[in-house]
Amino acid sequence: MANLTLNPATNRHPLLSSPPKMLKGSILTLGFRPLSLKPPSLSQSRKASVTRAAVAVDQEEAKTRVSLIKIGTRGSPLALAQAHETRDKLVAAHPELAESGAIEIIIIKTTGDKILDQPLADIGGKGLFTKEIDEALLDGRIDIAVHSMKDVPTYFPDNMILPCNLPREDVRDAFISLTAASLAELPAGSVVGSASLRRQSQILYRYPSLKVINFRGNVQTRLRKLSEGDVQATLLALAGLKRLNMTENVTAILSVEEMLPAIAQGAIGIACRNDDDKMANYIASLNHEETRLAIACERAFLTTLEGSCRTPIAGYAHRDKDGYCVFRGLVASPDGTRVLETTRRGPYAYDDMIVMGEDAGNELKSRAGSDFFSWSRH
Repeated sequence: MANLTLNPATNRHPLLSSPPKMLKGSILTLGFRPLSLKPPSLSQSRKASVTRAAVAVDQEEAKTRVSLIKIGTRGSPLALAQAHETRDKLVAAHPELAESGAIEIIIIKTTGDKILDQPLADIGGKGLFTKEIDEALLDGRIDIAVHSMKDVPTYFPDNMILPCNLPREDVRDAFISLTAASLAELPAGSVVGSASLRRQSQILYRYPSLKVINFRGNVQTRLRKLSEGDVQATLLALAGLKRLNMTENVTAILSVEEMLPAIAQGAIGIACRNDDDKMANYIASLNHEETRLAIACERAFLTTLEGSCRTPIAGYAHRDKDGYCVFRGLVASPDGTRVLETTRRGPYAYDDMIVMGEDAGNELKSRAGSDFFSWSRH
């Protein structure tokens, strides 16, 4: 048996040289740290490592998560603003779409975006800004298509429907110039830039001393060309400037009496496949019926006139203070030497408004005569 040598000063063995400490439960410690009953905590670096791993997993899952809705749109700033407006309205109306990645916006380049150095009338007629998007919709690459309604042809591809118009923005045109406060104040010979035959013909009709040239590009491009002195003035849709938060560039707003808007100007349309009930229900929940009926009336007028991209046509339907639909339509020669107008008023109901649009179109066709639209066939 080993001998125990005591410390002479304390008469204790060295391991017991400190007075004994009593812990809870009367457990005697012999100079050692007591065992903890809790598991050891992770170090800060270990915690950070675990957090990073969890985030990486979440990100990988987000990449592989299938979007519930794929929105197809052009890539211009205005088109993207309209697609984001559509997305935000869908999220607000359907909580299940609020999850990150539930809605994906897909940019599709159209013919109208690819060719910018020629007048629209020379590069293919209707569907310049919609054809490729509609093809992606029918191919299943996207679920819904968001269009500016004034770009949508009067016919739809087979197997496609457009059951929804968002609330219409301001339909008026904006005059923008660095040198004059209005069209009337521009000196004779001033150059006004516009890609729209509708605007060109109405400008020349009222101000024949001005010169109008083709002016392509998105809003930002046109404003840059204006600032560089390529033209003395231009006209843009006020709706687009509002959606882009760029109204500070507006010099003056033209009344609809001075500049009748394009058919469906300021309206956004949302299309889907005709056999996709889920998407149809989603977008139908966003429909603004007053806008849809007004657009239907205007497009009935356009369809009746059989207007091509070479035909200056304008039209505007709206509800008056008494609740009736008031429609005004116009057709002009491209040089502005001849302008024909007509108006209608009737019940604000789909069937009645379609009849009003068609009747107004037939009247102007009759008044114009068979030779009036001959330029549009060349």
